Amino acid sequence: MTTLLQSDTLKGIALLLLATVLFALQDAITKQLVTNIHVTQILFVRFLAFAIFAVVYASVKTQLTQSLRSANRGLQISRALIMFTEIGLFAFAIKFLGIAEIHAIFSCFPLVITALSVPLLGETVGWRRWLAVGIGFCGTLIILQPGSGVFNPAALLALVCVMLYSFYNILTRLVSRQDTFETSLLYFGIVGLAASSIAVIGNWQSTDGPTSLLLAGIVVTSVAAHMMLIKSLELAAAVVLQPFNYFILVWAVLLGYVLFNETLAPHEIVGALIVVGSGVYIGIREYRLAMDAS
Repeated sequence: MTTLLQSDTLKGIALLLLATVLFALQDAITKQLVTNIHVTQILFVRFLAFAIFAVVYASVKTQLTQSLRSANRGLQISRALIMFTEIGLFAFAIKFLGIAEIHAIFSCFPLVITALSVPLLGETVGWRRWLAVGIGFCGTLIILQPGSGVFNPAALLALVCVMLYSFYNILTRLVSRQDTFETSLLYFGIVGLAASSIAVIGNWQSTDGPTSLLLAGIVVTSVAAHMMLIKSLELAAAVVLQPFNYFILVWAVLLGYVLFNETLAPHEIVGALIVVGSGVYIGIREYRLAMDAS
């Protein structure tokens, strides 16, 4: 039995790693697309594909009408709109920042979630994790270098995305106390599609062959990555998988270098290592606490 559990955990980790590759590739495609078409058109295509995926997934798992019932409809709509805004700002910011650079900044989001979980979720965070949060934020400041001549104002957009994504995760934890995973998936897809349908009005433009292929790439990578992410969470505990999410930074560095000739500055590398190290420590600490509780 133990061997089977270990095998499932390893499969879950492998699927998550593949998902991070696809998410990084999706960002690389987005960076190319934002030079040709409006951000809202990219959002519409993404949410159209995701809404179809969510409806099919929920229909297979349970009855669709049952999944649409929510005990937290207001929170479900809010979290979907927050994530819709975050994805749009991220796509806009990546036009001005390198893929690796934006993910180096974004890697601090687990630290923000840890800090917000105390006032918003009533969770208890010990001094070790608070220390890790503080060290991680110092790493973020090293990456940003505020007040220096090399500071990029577009990095502030990335920080806004971090805050929005963190609030999205907090709200997701809140609604998951009463709503099913399928319900959250459906509301995210349907509300996001409705918002993007409104936002794209007046911004839609015809696309040539290469741009259409890139949009198709967004659809394929998005759906495939989410399928792998869902399956990985079925096979392994979230606290076990959390540290492996940081591998997206590795793929972002590689793709940024190969596709866009991007490199991280030395201070960005140092800051990213500090942030990732702090996040991994928090992940390991949460795993140990979860094991002790069980």
